[in-house]
Amino acid sequence: MSNINSLFRERVGIPQNEMITLENLDAVLEKTAKEIPFENLCILDDRTADITEENLVNKIMKRNEGGLCYELNSVLYLFLVENGFDTSLIRGVTYDQKNQNWNSIGKTHVANVVNHNEKLFIVDTGFGGNLPLKPVPLTGEVVTSANGEFRVVHTDSKHGDYIFYMKLKHKDENWKKGYAFHSKEIVGDIKELNEVQKIIVEHPESPFNKKPLVTKLTDRGNMILTEDSFIQWVDGKMERKALHGDQFKKLAGKYFRIPLD
Repeated sequence: MSNINSLFRERVGIPQNEMITLENLDAVLEKTAKEIPFENLCILDDRTADITEENLVNKIMKRNEGGLCYELNSVLYLFLVENGFDTSLIRGVTYDQKNQNWNSIGKTHVANVVNHNEKLFIVDTGFGGNLPLKPVPLTGEVVTSANGEFRVVHTDSKHGDYIFYMKLKHKDENWKKGYAFHSKEIVGDIKELNEVQKIIVEHPESPFNKKPLVTKLTDRGNMILTEDSFIQWVDGKMERKALHGDQFKKLAGKYFRIPLD
């Protein structure tokens, strides 16, 4: 196996000799969600790099940073392939909850589709606080995790043939659309995701090229760090702290272990 297998296990806390199967993949997804933050700091610092295996390893495994969906799910893809999974990367269009319509910047969400015994599953570790933490079958079946309920429904639209839905624990009373995707339009090489990164970095409507965002899940909820606040969700209750001075840098290091030197 390649170096990424060993480094990924070390980063998220998986024993080097543990066999990874579909049955224990939920444990891998939980550890990943709690160890590797979803964040956009390299974009705002103007230090993005081409999407290659080497650059992803350097950023996420060696420099202890996080990333956005196209980085986090690419790393997971490489790890799954090394562990014998039949998996492919797909691109999707996210749903704008605020304006109640599909985002106009195109297919900028990236996730994994795993084929296990001819049954397909969405495996996603790059959707911020909306992570299912388990493989979600493309059958409409509801999957329940510590983060809520999730399902993928076959729905033909101009954006694809499936829609990922979520109902987050303590936050949502009704199902919300997450993203639409075409299950047969797969990414042939992770280098193709440089197109996604270019859109995220340059597009005026991109949600990730304006203000810093760092978030990850915890045992009892999640944490969100922005330029002016630090939010902790604990057992459904939200605590917000206003930030001043260099508190952002300190909190990024303390709670997310991101070195901001």
